[in-house]
Amino acid sequence: MTNSALPPHLRDLHPVLLERVLTAVRAAMRAQGRSLSGGQGHGLTLGVETAVATFTSGADLAPTLAVFAELGRTEYREGHRVDALRSILTVGAQTFWAALVAEPGPIPPAELYVVAAALFGYVDALAGAAAEGYLDEQRDAAHDWAQARRRLITLLIQPDPPAEPALHAAAEAARWPLLASVRAVSVEGTDAEHLARAAGGGAIATVIDGATRLLCPSPATLDRALSGRRAAVRPLVPLRYARRSYRISRRALQLQQSARLPDGVVDCDEHLVPLLLDWEPGVAERLADRVLEPLRALTPAARRPLAATLLAWLRAQGQVIPAAAALHTHPQTVRYRLRRLRELFGERLDDPDARLALQLALLAVRPT
Repeated sequence: MTNSALPPHLRDLHPVLLERVLTAVRAAMRAQGRSLSGGQGHGLTLGVETAVATFTSGADLAPTLAVFAELGRTEYREGHRVDALRSILTVGAQTFWAALVAEPGPIPPAELYVVAAALFGYVDALAGAAAEGYLDEQRDAAHDWAQARRRLITLLIQPDPPAEPALHAAAEAARWPLLASVRAVSVEGTDAEHLARAAGGGAIATVIDGATRLLCPSPATLDRALSGRRAAVRPLVPLRYARRSYRISRRALQLQQSARLPDGVVDCDEHLVPLLLDWEPGVAERLADRVLEPLRALTPAARRPLAATLLAWLRAQGQVIPAAAALHTHPQTVRYRLRRLRELFGERLDDPDARLALQLALLAVRPT
């Protein structure tokens, strides 16, 4: 039986049926850990609206089948199992039927049997279209493990933590066991596959923003794999902190590339202060402009030794002798400069918060 042979009264029930099916489908999505507001939520909502409208109006099925084929492709791309959409379709069909028979409406019992046969045949057709779309997408990505790894790494480092089912499906597609802890590494270069193999120990890698991003459970062969490269390495962290670890390694590599961190392989934890100061461009410069303003009126020749002395004194926690040793100058010279600095900065040199701000500003922007 085709949709065009269904009772014409079915169209009158469209608003009620759509509302109830949408409610049930959204509940099923939540149970699967899916987002209701993201792309998959909007896509499934569109699918339900299209499916209910087509069935109740007797319209041509081809456009609706195309919608569900694309939903099947999206299911694969987002790491869901092939039967996840089928289970949601089943929930929608059962809700549609329950709402239909509960309505004291104009459809006689004899016609309800006709509707039931058409409904479940219709759902099979939609599920078949979705499965075809899923398999088409799977074939397009067959053996393309680089894409699967990229999808997994992208899920792990995205701003919003992925739902557990999506994460497990993505890990399964990438053939990578989800581990309790991972190490994030950003490496200059785009030979991600080679680096992952060289690192060993279950490492996976992909290229994001022109650099290789590596996640690995063990540092066993990491040093050898990174030899001769610029790379920023984070310590092992729980998997749920993979995004934070990735962002720190990413910024550290950027600072290496702009000569603000050393070349070679750097341990990000040993450079947290430079990372903090350079995290958001312009903030450290603004801090320096504010707290070092008393030095601005001086000539460069006068400003440089005073700034160096202030930084050495702050690092020495207000001790003159260690500050003089760091500057390779006489303690009396340091005392003389400190008197001048007190004229310029006054009580700020005795305030712990002001001293911290001064030291951070001097570390971030060396006055010239």
